Amino acid sequence: MKKMMFLTSMALVFLAGCGEDQENTDNGETQDENEEQNQEQEEVTLTVASLISPMTDILELTEPMLAEEGIDLQIEVLGDNVQPNAALANEEVDANFFQHVPYMEEYNRNHDANLVPVEEIYFANYGVYSEEYDDIDHLPEGSVIAIANDPSNVDRSLTLLDQHGIITLDEKTGNYYTQSDIIENPNDYTFEEVDLLMLSRMYDDVGAVVMTPAYAEPLGLTPKNDALLTEGTDNEFAITLVAREDNVDDEAIQKLAEAMTSDEVREFLEENYDETAIPAF
Repeated sequence: MKKMMFLTSMALVFLAGCGEDQENTDNGETQDENEEQNQEQEEVTLTVASLISPMTDILELTEPMLAEEGIDLQIEVLGDNVQPNAALANEEVDANFFQHVPYMEEYNRNHDANLVPVEEIYFANYGVYSEEYDDIDHLPEGSVIAIANDPSNVDRSLTLLDQHGIITLDEKTGNYYTQSDIIENPNDYTFEEVDLLMLSRMYDDVGAVVMTPAYAEPLGLTPKNDALLTEGTDNEFAITLVAREDNVDDEAIQKLAEAMTSDEVREFLEENYDETAIPAF
């Protein structure tokens, strides 16, 4: 009888142990499944509006870097330089990458928006280009020079020309220089203000055009080889990653900024956009 009771007890212990092992296995499988589900749930989608190369190139370069961080980068390529800020202000995208800070500040003032800079990425080396003349000294008196018509880029264009002694500007009293601030214009140049996206189309029609490399490049022009005058990097016009006050500190935004200022992006710019997109970091 004692032997029978002992065997029965051993059998119960064995069965209990098997049940516990099965339970542990089930719990382990469930835990693994939960971890996988949590990982999937933790993946973040980050949508960024942009316009043209090299802006879009830089964003595409960061996609695999962000994927490793569980961030799915979606790039929205828009058709003009108004839509990206409107989309960001309306929370249709999480950030944008196409503008310098003075342009962003002008948008904020005009639309009561709360866009904020995240990180400066590169200087788009502004230049003066002419289809007919290969030296600024050959540009005849009375020539028309086309410049962008938004306030920040009017300021930028006039500042560039003042920097090189083509005109002289009075001391700045407002947010931006305007043509009314020109106090000396010895060659009597006329400055025609046009939409930013129209600048390259003016190239054949005016004496000179002041524009960024992004709009000069489709014409086969670069600051290094073709510009009569260039801006360089001593300015506040770096192309900048921009977000909103409410999301600028989000981890995904900060991870994007980190990826966009990586060694990979620096090398990409230096190898592919010499003097066209100069790293600002």
